Amino acid sequence: MRGDEQAAEQGAGEVGVGGGAAGGPDRSTLRLALVVGGLVLAVLLGFGLGRINSGGAMAAGGSLDSALNGHTHAPGTGAHSHGAGQAEAAEAGGLAVSRAGYTLTPRSAEFAAGQTGELRFQIQDGQRRTVTRFAVVHDKPMHLIVVRRDLTGYQHLHPSMAADGTWSVPLTLPQPGVWRAYADFTALADDGRQTATTLGVDLVAPGEYAPRDLPVPAASTTVDGLTVGYQGNPEPGLTVPVSFRVTAADGSSPKLEHYLGAYGHLVALREGDLGYLHVHPEPELVDGAIQFWLTTPGPGRYRLFLDFATGGAVRTAEFTVLVR
Repeated sequence: MRGDEQAAEQGAGEVGVGGGAAGGPDRSTLRLALVVGGLVLAVLLGFGLGRINSGGAMAAGGSLDSALNGHTHAPGTGAHSHGAGQAEAAEAGGLAVSRAGYTLTPRSAEFAAGQTGELRFQIQDGQRRTVTRFAVVHDKPMHLIVVRRDLTGYQHLHPSMAADGTWSVPLTLPQPGVWRAYADFTALADDGRQTATTLGVDLVAPGEYAPRDLPVPAASTTVDGLTVGYQGNPEPGLTVPVSFRVTAADGSSPKLEHYLGAYGHLVALREGDLGYLHVHPEPELVDGAIQFWLTTPGPGRYRLFLDFATGGAVRTAEFTVLVR
């Protein structure tokens, strides 16, 4: 074998230096083969790095939109479609207690109206094991949204988890009726896979229930003396910019503060089935406004809940939006 290796080395040296052994390829042919091989290798490496970078964007907290579509939205971008991947991402969540291999199991579901109780629940996987590993998304491993089925009484809470995987949070349902609780989380599997999903369950506060009609659509609302203006035209299946501008009574712009790692958080709930959308904003203000990219899965009336912070306090502005 050593003689064969020496012969091969000598043959290679002769091709590289002497211009080709008898019957072997000439120098120009070798150059062409090397160029073609290099191009193929570059393409393969680029494809592999692209997949790594795409996964890294999600692991590092990049937006779902940028990870699926390989870009972020520049200011001034108009309504557009991202194809099948974005359509799947825009499906309303929170419609069931089980989804994507995970199940929400509440330990209590009835509360006395107007009295503070404790909501306790677990997240279980497909083998009925209690999940105890969750990714921290926007500063918290679990976001809990509670609202009455007539879309009043909105609350954005952050439960704490015990060692056995039981989540708990003080909860007051101020009025009788049927309420919806949404557990918004990203579970970590044993193999490191991350699954972001939202599960929903009904809670009950017994008593006489008088549902309220949704307020009519309006371009502005007032919260604690601050005016919040809304601008946007959501369309079914399209990703469109919607923005919110906060102004004080004297017309000045109060300093917006980060809340949960961002200038604002937007929850959209669809009237009827209470389909849930949780949208995060651009990392920086756009012309002084909080801008989101919203993809509504279908027509209907939606109630938008914007959480934002000023002066060390978190406030919620609410809007009714008609999507045609």
